[in-house]
Amino acid sequence: MLVSAHPEITVALLGAGTVGAQVARLLAASAADLQARVGAPLRLTAVAVRDAGLAREGVDPALVTDDAMAVATSGADIVVEVMGGIEPARSLILAAMEQGSSVVTANKALLAADGATLYEAAQRHGVDLYFEASVAGAIPLLRPIRESMVGDRIVRVLGIVNGTTNLILTRMDEQGADYGTVLAEAQRLGYAEADPTADVAGHDAAAKAAILAELAFHTRVTIDDVHCEGIVGVTSEDIKAAQDMGFVVKLLAIAERTDDDGGVIVRVHPAMVPRSHPLASVREAYNAVFVEAESAGEVMFYGRGAGGAPTASAVLGDVVAAARNRVSGGRAPGESTYAQLPVLPVGSALTRYYVNLDVADRPGVLAAIASVFAEEQVSIQVVRQDGHGDDAGLILRTHLATDAAMARTLERLRGLDAVKQVLGVMRVEGEA
Repeated sequence: MLVSAHPEITVALLGAGTVGAQVARLLAASAADLQARVGAPLRLTAVAVRDAGLAREGVDPALVTDDAMAVATSGADIVVEVMGGIEPARSLILAAMEQGSSVVTANKALLAADGATLYEAAQRHGVDLYFEASVAGAIPLLRPIRESMVGDRIVRVLGIVNGTTNLILTRMDEQGADYGTVLAEAQRLGYAEADPTADVAGHDAAAKAAILAELAFHTRVTIDDVHCEGIVGVTSEDIKAAQDMGFVVKLLAIAERTDDDGGVIVRVHPAMVPRSHPLASVREAYNAVFVEAESAGEVMFYGRGAGGAPTASAVLGDVVAAARNRVSGGRAPGESTYAQLPVLPVGSALTRYYVNLDVADRPGVLAAIASVFAEEQVSIQVVRQDGHGDDAGLILRTHLATDAAMARTLERLRGLDAVKQVLGVMRVEGEA
């Protein structure tokens, strides 16, 4: 175990963007409180940036350098990585650990792609790895799963973990606008990136889902194991259909054990959620996550999921934890993958479905469609028919069925003469 031999805890910072600069400011502004909480003063020793000539409010220019590797290998007690991306972040973190530095990171992409390498290095060098800020910003979520609920058996994690997509879907629901219009407005206001692909395609949420699943189920999960669908295909017609049925559309991250404990399934996709469900009231850029455990039941975590100040708050919480360990000689929990459950394909997932069909208005159409559902063992819960003649439409909701069975059903429906087009398909989650 490493015990700091110094009367202070040194901190080096890799990255000084929106989050990094806020971390530097908080370290200075809260110095007295942080010292009292840790038992030793925290001192920022270096800040690595891409452009050292650019002034950053609240960051001492004397600490700034563009030599990130020099900062990573400076031997600081704690190295904070808020650069993002896979490389050079991975190499810098590994170099820091090799020098005996504990690491605090907000890098969800790296953790979801290659967290095992970071865990192994932390174990080998006897240092800490903390990453609370990688999922859901300021919401204390990972540490409760990793530590507070470690005596329980978690069976499901379900939630909204991407603020940008939740804001877009909220505006579509409340304003009746289409996806493209709302996205353009979100970009103009700075809520969405100029290239929003990571958010709207579901990749950001998928990385977070992988991290949550690994912690919850003690099984190694990477982003490649996550079934991922974004919100690009969500139409105003889908939103209207959801409203008519008493639902709202949300992009959900879901990680769950199968009923027979034969494996885990991790998926990210849009879903219709009943307006009576607590997730339905999560608006704008907020996040909310349900953790369902055998003894604790459902526990909900809610708050701001992104932004400089909320994310910096989570980073500082990890810095304090790592600093306390330096003072006391303690260690953070390491990787726990003892369960080694297989990660199953999304076809094994059980869920309900909404299906919107453009059909021919003639006798026998409903019977032919119902026959396809029955033959694929997908039970129909609700049927609603709209219009007559060329504009005839059929909306169905199903009982629980496997994704694989639903995929076969849709393939067969598209081959029926009576079905002109499958207008919309979406999973339904949160029903009792």
